[in-house]
Formats: sequence, structure tokens, C-alpha cells
Amino acid sequence: METQAKTYDCGIIGGGLAGLCLAIQLADRGISVVLFEKNQYPFHKVCGEYISMESWDFIKSLGLNLDELNLPIINKLRISSEKGFMLEHSLQMGGFGISRFSLDHALASIAAAKGVAVVEHCKVNGLERVGNEGFVIKSSAGDFNVGVLCGSYGKYTPQFLARNLMDTGNESDNYIGVKYHIKTDLAPDRIELHNFKDGYCGVSKVDKDWHCLCYLTTSRNLQENGKDIQEMEANVLHKNPFLKAYFTHAEFVNKNPLVISNIHFSRKQTQTDGVFLLGDAAGSITPLCGNGMSMGMRASKILATELIRYFEKKQSIDSVSANYKKAWDHAFGRRITAGYYLQGLFGKRTTTDLALRALNNFPGVLKKLVSLTHGDRF
Repeated sequence: METQAKTYDCGIIGGGLAGLCLAIQLADRGISVVLFEKNQYPFHKVCGEYISMESWDFIKSLGLNLDELNLPIINKLRISSEKGFMLEHSLQMGGFGISRFSLDHALASIAAAKGVAVVEHCKVNGLERVGNEGFVIKSSAGDFNVGVLCGSYGKYTPQFLARNLMDTGNESDNYIGVKYHIKTDLAPDRIELHNFKDGYCGVSKVDKDWHCLCYLTTSRNLQENGKDIQEMEANVLHKNPFLKAYFTHAEFVNKNPLVISNIHFSRKQTQTDGVFLLGDAAGSITPLCGNGMSMGMRASKILATELIRYFEKKQSIDSVSANYKKAWDHAFGRRITAGYYLQGLFGKRTTTDLALRALNNFPGVLKKLVSLTHGDRF
């Protein structure tokens, strides 16, 4: 005997920051939401774990009192070249550090407390479109009926949606991301970016007594070092003297890092076959765009605003689609463009060194570049 599928106003595939924030905002307006997460909270994710201050008030509005967490406030930036030059700069807006282990878990708890059905350890296997009535979600936890469906599943598109998505990325631009938590004496008010061949590494303080050390590089670097992470670090990253010092002297909380592969930085689209996309599902954004976490959270607020108007019968679903795309482009277009230009200056031995030395002589230009990668508070 089949169990009748449960019914919700909105379904969200993926329980990262964008999905959790969207779920909380909808639940606050009495909209029933089911959220599917393939893992179980709390868990670690490959992420730089620096969030610009533009998101502070928004996160607090969701019900997480950041003031009580004694988080590091970051207002100084240091960028090094492989040749050993270090550029220092004060951040006008700045940010704060918190691990995804802590942040996602806290937001998932808030979502559940507000009535969101958070389905963990659950894989979504497929969808069925039910005319104009919504979707049937096929999952390892059973079938669910939803009126509106959103995708916040991160960098990897599910097979049942991949065929319908436009990806403007270059297949040759294939990256890997690697993250450790370390214990070191870096001042809690600083974030550092260290360049090496075809990559760069961020180091900054998060909660607990940890620092996040997270780097991005091409898959080619890994292939050329026998697909051995530690060998690549010794042969490539250690050529930057600042990185060599961290890898040699810091205490690593876990010996083995968290690794994600097959990263392509591209914009896809904000909707496919009636499924609204947000966060990395709408396009993996280069880290230098101004941190994908704030952009994902901002996108959740944009989409929540439009969906709430739909559920309150103030606009059609077609209007949601059009308004969301327009607002997404307006919010992120400039930041994405700036990020791609800056990406081109990083990860090169000579070019990066010359660029940093030039910017050191023109602090006004550097200030402007940094401002392009941060948005206003929302």
C-alpha cells in the first residue's frame, strides 16, 4: 500500500546557505516549506568562511544573534605574491568569520523551529511536472508534492536538471577547492590571500580557535603532481614563502583536507523548467567577486520577496520569474564582472607580483577595486 505524498507550498533542493535562508523567510510568512539536504547537519563544506558585513543584519533578521557568538570582525587585508611581496590594505566594509559547520547548523535549527520540514540524509532522484499545479519530488525519503520548486543544490547540478541548463563556462577551466582548519597566530582582524602558480589561498579566523585555510587551483596542478594533494602543496604552494610558513608551522585540526573537484566558474540561469535557482546553482561565482556566501544569501532575499508576493496572490508565477531574473542581474552583474577581471590578475608569478606592487602605489585604485566586490548592506 502506497503512502500518500506530503504536500507543501514550496520545495527547496539543497540545504546550504541560500536554501536555508530562503526557507526561513518563507516560513516566517506562513508558507509551508520542505527542504532536502543530502547530508546531516552539522557538516563541513569547502568554503573560505569569510562573509562580508553586508550580510550581518540580514542573518540577524533570520533569528541568529551574531552578537552573542563573539565572532572575529575582519577589517584588514593582506595579499602576497609568489615572489614574496605583501600588499596591505584596510577594508572599508570588512567582514566576519564563521565556519559553515556552525553557521549552516544554526540556520537549519532555526528553519526547523519555524516549521520548515528539513529532510536530512535525503537524495532527490527526480521530478515530475504536474501541469500548472507544481511538482512531484521523487526522493529517497518518498514522494513530496510542492507548488513551487527551488534549486539550491550548489555547484553540482542533478542529472535530472543538467540537460536543461545553459552553462557558459569553459570546460578547460576546471578547478579544485581544498580546505583545512588550522590553529595559527594570524591576527583575528585579518584576511590574507596568498598567490601561487594557477591559484590562490585564503586564510582567516573563524569561530572556535580555528582559522580557515582554503585554496583554489586548477585541476592541472593536481594532475601534474600525481593527483597527490600533499605533493602538490609541497611543489606548488610552498613556493610562496608565506604559505610555506603556514603549512610548516600551523597546527592542522584535521590531517586530511576537505576537497571538491570539477569546479567551473560560470553563470547558468535563474530558472529552468519552472525550477527557480539560487546560490551556486545559478552559477558558480569566482571567490574574488566578493564572496559567494553573501551573494547566495542576497539572492535568497530577492527570490523570497517575489515568491511571497506570489503566494499572497499579488503576482503570477511568470512575474516571479521575470522580476527575479531582473533583480538578480542588477544585484550581481557588476560584481561578477569585477571578479572575473580580478581573477585574471591572480595566480601568476610575475603578473600578480607586478599588479600588487602597482596597487601598493595607488591605494585609491585598490580601494575602488575592493568596493566593487562588496555590496551594500541588505
